[in-house]
Amino acid sequence: MAKVRSIYQCQQCATTVSQWSGQCPGCQVWNALVETVQASASEKGRTIGYAGSTPGRVRLSHVKPESLARLGSGYSEFDRVLGGGFVPGSVILLGGAPGAGKSTLLLQVTTLLSANKPCLYVTGEESLEQIALRAQRLGLSGEYLECVSETRIEVITAMVDQAKPALLVVDSVQVMQVDSLSGAPGSVGQVRESAAQLTRLAKATGVIVLLVGHVTKEGALAGPKVLEHIIDASLLLEGDGDGRFRTLRASKNRFGSVGEIGIFAMTEAGLKEVKNPSAIFLSRPEHLAPGSSVICTWEGTRPLLVEVQGLVDTSLGGSPKRIAVGLDGQRLAMLLAILHRHGHLQLGDQDVFVNAVGGLKVTETGADLGLLLACVSSFRGKVIPKDWVIFGEVGLSGEVRPVVSGQERIREAAKHGFRRAIVPTANAPKQPIDGISVECVESLAQVLEIFDGS
Repeated sequence: MAKVRSIYQCQQCATTVSQWSGQCPGCQVWNALVETVQASASEKGRTIGYAGSTPGRVRLSHVKPESLARLGSGYSEFDRVLGGGFVPGSVILLGGAPGAGKSTLLLQVTTLLSANKPCLYVTGEESLEQIALRAQRLGLSGEYLECVSETRIEVITAMVDQAKPALLVVDSVQVMQVDSLSGAPGSVGQVRESAAQLTRLAKATGVIVLLVGHVTKEGALAGPKVLEHIIDASLLLEGDGDGRFRTLRASKNRFGSVGEIGIFAMTEAGLKEVKNPSAIFLSRPEHLAPGSSVICTWEGTRPLLVEVQGLVDTSLGGSPKRIAVGLDGQRLAMLLAILHRHGHLQLGDQDVFVNAVGGLKVTETGADLGLLLACVSSFRGKVIPKDWVIFGEVGLSGEVRPVVSGQERIREAAKHGFRRAIVPTANAPKQPIDGISVECVESLAQVLEIFDGS
């Protein structure tokens, strides 16, 4: 065994000291010293590599990636976000606020996979009785799933060497601890060293490691920000504790795209996949009020129809409000300036509120046109026809710019019964699409003329 000792290293200037202090003696930065493990000099020599111990060099063309066959989770929405399934030897961090459903989702995945592959569920926050009670409530069979209540990394490593599972779940990383560190569980040093040792274990044995991390308001400690450079994929399960739907998205993924999202519905039987996400975001009333439009956004590799609501009302204060829920607030302010300059609508004395229905976060610029039309509809008190779908990016000079995958968006709208699409000219389909007429526009003024004449 290598002799290790605990030291404190500054995260700004790399100065090391033997005892913790509030201020770094090197760069004078406060709260920058983090506890780490330092190996002995002889162990460093063996790991760095003296003569005769350097690893063999291999041409990249001789490496066969086919040996890393992905392992499906059993949930297509989960696999979509991962890029096709779990990669052996990968380390994945699943973050989210308390109550989002992280433990529920992983318990569902492990009980399903354990019927074919050995899985080990390590819980540090709950007892085994609590895990069994949740599985019973969700109607899950734990016949083949092995569970253990443990917080020491050294013991978990020994269990993995003995059981050799295909999938290891650690719930959660902020309660794990390394014996060689004196810091309390949840400290930056303990969290990072625990993740580092589990990462080395995954690379050496090929086991898939799933870490659970709670995200604080600052995104620190056990959240993705501390471990982002160590892990292979960082997933975030979003959704209010009292809301029905949850969205799973990746902020980092070495084995797939970060643009994909998975959508789940929280039910009494746990998280259920939403196969047709456009339908859940389009549960609109029969008689619409002004300020509602439907956009077709693009998430990863699929189109998604979302209702956008806008409310424009006279401001009673000195400074009008600009509030966006599920949309970019800064882009909203820019779009209102474009509407004033090129649409000749003065909203400087109006409060403007916009909302993406269903709790979905829309980040792409294709929502610009539908967002502006929803605000115009609310301001004028005129309803946008229910069978309209709108998408397009609006530039600073008032032009309507094209977006990616325009034809696929139009087909998705036609499939859900929309009969008229207002799209950028460059996104006009090459062949007519059955059931929907396409109105091509080049400027914001053109869109307003079409809306006035409807």
